[in-house]
Amino acid sequence: MAEVILENVSKVFPGGVQAVKSMDLNIRDQEFIVLVGPSGCGKSTTLRMVAGLEEITEGQISIGGTVVNNVPPKNRDIAMVFQNYALYPHMTVYKNMAFALKLRRYPKAEIDARVRDAAKILDIQELLDRKPKALSGGQRQRVAVGRAIVRKPKAFLFDEPLSNLDAKLRVEMRAELKRLHRTLQTTTIYVTHDQEEAMTLGDRIVVMKDGLVQQCGPPLEVYDTPANRFVAGFVGTPPMNFFQGRLVEDGGSVLFDEGSVRLRLTEGQSQKLAGAVGQEAVLGVRPEAMALAGEGRFGGTENVLPVQIGVIEPLGEKMDIYTSTPSHPHIVARVDARRDIEVGQRVQLHLDLEKVHVFQPGVTGANLMHRNGAASA
Repeated sequence: MAEVILENVSKVFPGGVQAVKSMDLNIRDQEFIVLVGPSGCGKSTTLRMVAGLEEITEGQISIGGTVVNNVPPKNRDIAMVFQNYALYPHMTVYKNMAFALKLRRYPKAEIDARVRDAAKILDIQELLDRKPKALSGGQRQRVAVGRAIVRKPKAFLFDEPLSNLDAKLRVEMRAELKRLHRTLQTTTIYVTHDQEEAMTLGDRIVVMKDGLVQQCGPPLEVYDTPANRFVAGFVGTPPMNFFQGRLVEDGGSVLFDEGSVRLRLTEGQSQKLAGAVGQEAVLGVRPEAMALAGEGRFGGTENVLPVQIGVIEPLGEKMDIYTSTPSHPHIVARVDARRDIEVGQRVQLHLDLEKVHVFQPGVTGANLMHRNGAASA
C-alpha cells in the first residue's frame, strides 16, 4: 500500500502530440481513484506512465515515497489489470495466478497459499484447474484480478477492465471490485471512459480532457458543483441541458435571458453573478432538476420553459422526455412516469433554479456559480 504522486507530469509522443499536460495528482494511501474522460483524453497514457510502460517526457512520479521515473515496471511493486485480461491460454487458472510469483522465486508453499487465498476472496476456487478458454468473460476477469492480488503490490492499476463485459456483468463486477477494495485496502488507480462506472467506484474521480485535469474530487462533489461546462456535460446520464443566453439585471435581481424566455435567478445566485451582468452565458440544468407543470416539485411562474415533446423513454418509476423549443432542439427532462403525456404535446417544464449552473461561453467555460470550485488534485 502506498501514496502515488504525480508532479508536473507530461507526455509528448513523436510528432509533437501532447497526450498529458503538466499533471499534478496526489493519490492517497488506500484510496480508490478513477481517471475518467472521453477517448484520447490521456487517462490510459497517465496510467501507463505510473506503471512504467510509457516514459514520461517531463515531471516526476513517486510510489510509496520512492521516485520511479527510472525504475523498470517489474521493480515498481504495482500490479496492472488490462482490458483484454492478458491470460496465458495454455496455462490453468492456478498457473496463471502463480506465474508472476514463480518468476520471483517465491517458495512453493507461499505461492500455493497466496493463490488459494486470492481464489477464495474472488470465489473462483472451483476454477483453478480450468484453462481460460473454458471460462466466461466475468470469470476471466476475476482470474486477471486474482493474478494481481497474489502479488500483494503497493498499488493496483486497472485499465478499462470491464469494457468487454455485457451490461449486467459490468454492474456485478463493479460491486465486486468495490467489495474487493474494502477488503484489501490497497491504493487503486482505475481508468474508464464510462462516467457511471467512475461515479460508483471512485473515492475521488479525475475528469480529463485533451490531456488536462478538468476537475478532481469526490463523485457527488463533481456532480453537484462541476468546475466547468465540460465536466457538467460529461458527468451525468442523461447529460446536463445547456441554454445559450445573456445575463441581465432587473429590479436588483439577475435574470437569464434565453431569448424566448427569461428565468429569474435566486438572490444568492444574483449576488454571485452581479459582476457578469450584460455578458453572454450558458445556463445548465440537469434533467432531474426539471419537472412537468402539475408535479408540484418546483412551483412558481417565472421559472417555466414551454416545450414540445419529441420522444418519451419509460424507465420504470421515471421517464425521460426529449423536448424542444424553437431555439433549443434537444432538452431532456426526467419526470414522473405516470404522467399522461404523448409525443407532439406542448407542455411546460418547471426548473429548480436552486440547482441550475451558469457557465462562461465555450466548451470548458468556467462555472460562474462556483468560481472557487474544486479543480485541484
